[in-house]
Parts: sequence; C-alpha cells; structure tokens
Amino acid sequence: MKDFLHILRRFIPPYKRYLILNVVFNVLSAILNLFSFVLVIPILNILFKIEEKVYAFIPWQMQPGSWEWWKSLPALVKDNFYWYVSHLAESQGASFTLIILGLFLVGMTFLKVGAMYLSFFTMIPIRTGVVRDIRNQIMQKITRLPLGFFSEERKGDIIARVSGDVNEIETSIMSSLDMLFKNPILIAIYLVGMFIISWKLTLFVFILLPLAGYIMGKVGKTLKRQSLSGQQQWGYLMSQVEETLSGLRIIKAFNAEEKIRQRFRQSNEAFRKITGKIYMRQQLAHPMSEFLGTLTIAIVLWYGGSLILSAHSTIDAPTFIYYLVIFYSLINPAKDLSRASYAIQKGLASMQRIDKILLAGSNIKDPACPQKIALAREIAYNDVWFRYNDHWVLKGINLVIPKGQTIALVGQSGSGKSTLVDLLPRFYDANEGCITIDGTDIRHATLYNLRGLMGNVNQEAILFNDTFFNNIAFGVDNASPAAVEEAARIANAHDFIIACPEGYNTNIGDRGGKLSGGQRQRISIARAILKNPPILILDEATSALDTESERLVQQALEHLMQGRTTIIIAHRLSTIRRADRICVMHEGKIVEHGRHEDLLRLGGYYKKLCDMQNF
Repeated sequence: MKDFLHILRRFIPPYKRYLILNVVFNVLSAILNLFSFVLVIPILNILFKIEEKVYAFIPWQMQPGSWEWWKSLPALVKDNFYWYVSHLAESQGASFTLIILGLFLVGMTFLKVGAMYLSFFTMIPIRTGVVRDIRNQIMQKITRLPLGFFSEERKGDIIARVSGDVNEIETSIMSSLDMLFKNPILIAIYLVGMFIISWKLTLFVFILLPLAGYIMGKVGKTLKRQSLSGQQQWGYLMSQVEETLSGLRIIKAFNAEEKIRQRFRQSNEAFRKITGKIYMRQQLAHPMSEFLGTLTIAIVLWYGGSLILSAHSTIDAPTFIYYLVIFYSLINPAKDLSRASYAIQKGLASMQRIDKILLAGSNIKDPACPQKIALAREIAYNDVWFRYNDHWVLKGINLVIPKGQTIALVGQSGSGKSTLVDLLPRFYDANEGCITIDGTDIRHATLYNLRGLMGNVNQEAILFNDTFFNNIAFGVDNASPAAVEEAARIANAHDFIIACPEGYNTNIGDRGGKLSGGQRQRISIARAILKNPPILILDEATSALDTESERLVQQALEHLMQGRTTIIIAHRLSTIRRADRICVMHEGKIVEHGRHEDLLRLGGYYKKLCDMQNF
C-alpha cells in the first residue's frame, strides 16, 4: 500500500478536484444506502406484526447545536419516525403504509444510484488522465535520456514497457481507483451504522475482518513477485519480435526461420507458465473472499442470535436483520477491496519497470547558467578521454578544426571515429578533457543551442513513416514548400520525388522502405540542406551505395559541404582525397594527420590503408 500511495502522490495532484468530488459522492451514496436499509425494520414490523410497542411523538425541546441535542438526536429521529409509520398504519391501513415506504425506498435508491454514477463519472478523468500523463512522461524521458542508456537496454523491452506495462497500470491500478476510493468510505460508514446498532456485535466483527485481510494480503505479495517476472518475460518476448522484424532478410537468407521460431516458442511457453500462475492467484481472490465472507456471516449469525435470545437483549429481531443487511452490504465492498489489492500488486510490478525509465538519471544536462555559442573560429578537442565502462575508447585526443575546413577521420573499425564525433553534439560527455567552440566548453551551452549548429548525414539514412515533405522539413519549423523543394533539388532528389503519384505528399513507408538506398540518402541530405547548419557531420554517408547512387549522393554532399565546417567519417578513402586534413585513428588515438598526398609520402598507417583498398 505504501508503494501505491507513492504513485498517487506522483500522479493524482493535477486531478485533486475530481478526487474531492468523487469522495463527496461516495459518502453521499453510502449514507443514502444506509438510510434506505433502515426501512427494513418498519416493513418487517408491519408485515409480521413483530413489535407491539406504542410510540408517541416527542417534540424537539433541546437547543439545536448543543451536545445534549446531538446526543438525543438519533433516539428522537427513530422514535418520531416509528410514531409516524404507526400512525399512518392505523389511520390509512397497513397496505397503504407499505406503498408509502416502498415509494420512499425507490426514491432513496434513485438518489443513491445517482450519487454512485456521479462518483464513477468523476473517476473517469482521473483514470484516463493519469495513464495519459504516464505515457507522456515516458516519451519525454526517452527523448531526454542519453544514448548510453539505450545501448544497455533491449529496444523490444522498452516498447513493452511503453505499451504492455502502461496498459497493465490502466487495467489494474487505475481501474481499481474507484474501488479504492469508494469501498473504504462504504466500509467506514457501514461500520459506524453497525456500531450504533450494536457495539458488542460490531466489536466481534472487528476481530474477524483483520484475520481475513491478513490471509488475502499474503497471497497479494506473492502475486506482485510473479507479476514482475511476467512483465520481464513479456519484454524479452517483444525484443525477439522486434529483432525478427528488423532482421527478417538475414533470417531468411541463412535459412534460420525454424531456429527463430523455436526460440520464440520457448520464450512464449515460459511467458505462458508465468502468466498461468499469476491468473491462478488472481482467480483465487474471489473464491477466497466469498468463503471468508460466508464464514464471517455464519459466525455473526450465531453471535447475534445469542444476543437476541439472551435475557438482557439490547437488539430485537428486525433490528438484527437490518444489521445483517448492512453487514452483507459491507461484504461486497470488502471483496472488491481484496480484488483491487490483487490488481494493484500486479500493477505495481509494471510500475517498477516503467520507473526504470522515468527515474533513470542522465549525466547529459543543460547548465544552470548557459552561454550562447556560435561557430566563428574553430572547434577544439583538448586532451579528450572517453570510455565505455572500463574500456578506454579515446585516449588523449587533441584536434583543432578551423571554421570552414573539411576534416576526415579514417581508421579501422573500433578505432574511435564515431565516438569522437558523438562527443561533439553531446550524445556522450568526455570523461576527461573538454571540447570547445570558439573557446567555450560545449557543456556550458544548452543542448538545443549546441545541436542546432549541426546537421547529420549517417550511413543508414534514418527516415520516418511520413511524407517526403515532412521528412525533409523534419526539425525545421514552418518550412515553406519552396524551401523544401529547393533543398531536394540541391540534393538531387527532386526528380524521383515528383515522379511519385502524390509528389512531396507521398508516404515513403517505414524507415523509407519504399525507396532505394541512394534515394533514402539523398532525402537525408536534403533534410540537412534545409536545416542549413554551420557544422556538418557525415558518417559513412556513401559507403553502402552502388556506383551510380554514390555519384549522385557525392554531388549532393559537395553542394551541402560548401562553406561549412565538415567532419567526415569514411572507410572508402576515395571519397576524402580533397579533405583539408585527414586524421588517422588507431586504438583511440590520432596517429597521423595531414593532407592525402602528404600522408601517402609519409608511408605510414594511412598508406597501408590506401594500399589495402587499392589492392
């Protein structure tokens, strides 16, 4: 319950007014329900002529508001109400009196169900709003977390948390809110009524209920542990689905379909077993509460009957039946409360998994007092060291990139080229040393300001399931059709775009799946052209293309690079011959740097790379 209350403190405050209204209507519904039950006593008296006592009207003599007035109020109300019913039965007959009591019962019930509906109505904005807020917070956090967080998490597991775990919270915790805010109120008011009728009998009930609650609580704790395992297995299952969809071409090419199917069947069977155990625990809630409730009623019947049959009885038969009606009405909210506790335990397990995202820390933050930066002179790497866990990827990098120059990074895979570039937009932060733009540490600027200076064209063109226009205009506010078209022309993309049925409004499919590799890359270049950044990062932009596509893309890149500070990561050395400077990286260090011809004459590591490619 402590964890559940913590969730409420986190997400409920924006909906306080709805919660207050819900409590008010629940209290009103419970009180109306209690007063409608009180009609059982006069109806039984009239039908079975149980009571022969004669009632007389008692005038209201006490000063309203005084302690004596409040103390005598219940007895006065009871006595005068019974006097009125007796008088009505004598003057108009028993049948007419039953009709009046029946109409009064219908009216009270109408008011009760109206209040009950309004309590449900005020809970809807809370349920739907909290789940919406959780989804928004997850998406906001995902877009803010550093790339390092996602390198250690399965993509499918993250998708499972956003979808399955949030849905679990909606169906378990949020759907239980109405029961949790309504049932304690009903139980409390019913207990007050029972205590007024017979404090001895109610104290006896107080001994039985905690025992039943303890038994249900023990089962609920076990359910939470199993629910967490189930959600983790669901995340693993989603990871396999995501990997299968992403690698379907390779799976088919290597005839690995049966291997993938077998792996999925094993994981799916493990998920089935875990969920089977969870459902068995859940289904145990209703039979257990039913049995314990019936056992409690039987014990109360025995004890209450003993009180009625005793010589000094403080409760008569009609009042005891009224007491039992209230007590039985208390059993249903108690059952709902136990079912809600089961559902909440399952939802808390999902909340734990979601909190792994929501409460994840990020070391990539904006400074408290940011400085505005703009590239006017140079970018400088000053003795930069960086590591993943305990492995140093960059070791003492010193590099100055003057404005307007093109710098190429070459070297074997794993030499640190991509990491060196990723530090510039602060996808990661250096462990030691610093990177400056015009002498200002990039950590002293906001991420928005820093990344606004840069445009990226990657080896794998990252496009979205949207139109040509929206993909090119991505990240640029209020881009005009003329500007988008001009960017597409410069990127050699305009011709194949207008050849599509709907031109720039044509959807390109998931990750641009309807386009060739060269077309996807030119759309990516057009996006960078429209952004018009002063710093350009090209990460293997042409390495995966055929000769014709490479020629068109290279032309587009040359247009893009004009007048910009450009950093190129390249394996294909033929594409960087005209770079102002080439930096050769090996095992996290810059071992050589200079122009293409100078490095060839040096006869070092760069020449070996060129000779291997020429061969």
